[in-house]
Order: sequence, then C-alpha cells, then structure tokens
Amino acid sequence: MLGWDEAIVGFSQYLTLEKSLSKHSIEAYQRDIEKLKSWSLGEGFQNSLSLKRKNLEQFSAFIAELGFQATSQARIVSGIRAFYKYLVLDDWLAESPADFLEPPKVGRKLPVVLSPDEIDAMINTIDRSTDEGERNVAMLETLYSCGLRVSELVGLKITHVHLNEQYVQVLGKGNKERLVPISQRALKHIQLYTNNIRNKLDITKQHRDLVFLNRYGRGLTRQSVFLFIKKAALMAGIDKVISPHSFRHSFATHLVEAGADLRAVQEMLGHESITTTEIYTHLDRNYLADTLIKFHPRSV
Repeated sequence: MLGWDEAIVGFSQYLTLEKSLSKHSIEAYQRDIEKLKSWSLGEGFQNSLSLKRKNLEQFSAFIAELGFQATSQARIVSGIRAFYKYLVLDDWLAESPADFLEPPKVGRKLPVVLSPDEIDAMINTIDRSTDEGERNVAMLETLYSCGLRVSELVGLKITHVHLNEQYVQVLGKGNKERLVPISQRALKHIQLYTNNIRNKLDITKQHRDLVFLNRYGRGLTRQSVFLFIKKAALMAGIDKVISPHSFRHSFATHLVEAGADLRAVQEMLGHESITTTEIYTHLDRNYLADTLIKFHPRSV
C-alpha cells in the first residue's frame, strides 16, 4: 500500500522530472498535498488511495470553512488534481477521484499599472552615485523594457544578453526559453553597471554568469528586489500597491495601448495561453473601442 509520505515524494519527483517545474512551484504543491494529508489522517484515511471523490469534496469544503481565499482554494484543488493524475500515471489508481473536483469561481482582478511618468519618477528617486543605485536603475529599466518576472530578472545571465542584436534570452516558467527585445536605454544602463560596478566585485564561481549581483558578488533574492521597488515607489509618492510584477503589467499594457499585436505581446511575456494576455485589453478602452469599430457589423 502506498503511504502518504511515499506518494508525496513520488509526486515531487514527477513534477521535477516530467513537468520541469521550479523548486518554488514544487514546494507549493507539496504544502497543498500536506494539507490534504493532515485532514485525511484526522478523518482516518491512512493513505491517498482510499480517498474517494466525496472525501475530496469534504476536504474542499473544509478549507473553505477555514477561511482560505478563493484563489488559494482554487490553487489547492489544482494541486490535488495534479497529485491524483500522477497516481493514475504511475498505475496506483485506475482513475482519478479528483477529475470532477470543482474549484471555487475566482474573479479576475485587473493588475496595477504604472504610467510612464510614474516609472520615471521611481527611477529618478534612486541615488545613482552609489554602486547599488546604478545597479537598481539598470534592473528597473530591464524590468520595464522586457516585461520580465522578478525570478527571470534575478536569473538573467550575461551570456544571454545580446548587445548587438538587442535581445535577451529569458528562462521562464517550466524552463521554457524565449527571446525578448531589449531597449537601447536598458542596455546602456546594463553596460554602465557591468563595466563600472560589477567588474569590481569579488564574484563567487556559481554566480559568475549572473548579470545582477549584491555587494558580496552573489545573486540577488526576489525579496531584495521587491523591497527596493517598494522603497522607490514610496519615495516617488506613488499611492499604489507596487511590486516588481507591476513593471511587467505596465510593459504589456503600454504595448497594447500603442497598438501592438496581442500575439506578439503574448510571446514576449511567455504566456502559454492568449487568454492570459487578453487581460491587458481590458485596461485600455481605446483598444476595445477600435476593435469594436473594426470588426462589428453595426459599428458604422
């Protein structure tokens, strides 16, 4: 009989080897299945194979009663589905009891977007006379120029920045690589940082190919990027909930507003589905109006 711990270890290996998920994503899946394990043991189920659909529905109701937000509930249900899919693929079960497990309906929130003036104001608050300041300006320019996720920014490699061709190779979710154009302005700041600041650092061997480093020559954490962006927004007097992802949202929104093809924006963002990218059309009323005029038979 397959015990809980053995099942979770096997599931983690499946996510690593078959799905090529990041360590962060795998840990999130593990935490969610641990919640199911804890509830199941309390209900007398000693292994995952004995749970039926009605039991999983009871667990779903249980996490809702605990006050988990709808987005968290949906993520947990998604993790349970993936877990039981693994058990079927590994021949522990003939069919998944989670196939028709319904997550709560999650409303899509419109992202926070910065205007070009607000982005300039944030960059202008940074003291470029310091080594850290020069680096931070280069990072903000790169975030906005390329629409990177923060994990993609801190993992950006020098060998993946192509100065002459003006594009960067980005390793995104699921280790999928994409090519993204980068502005001359961002490249200029990267060069200033790498030539004048980075070259003076005592860089550790394992971080030698990373573009952005801390003062000790090591890679940056996502949290450190988050904190300096929050500080820059505060100093610029921006009364919005800002994160590194705000630059990604702004990148996409400003492209759509300027008339960029949605498929091209999808490719640059690394979205698997065009549906994910379409949220940026809802931020631009002009885009919607132009679409209506162009395609609706009653628009003239």
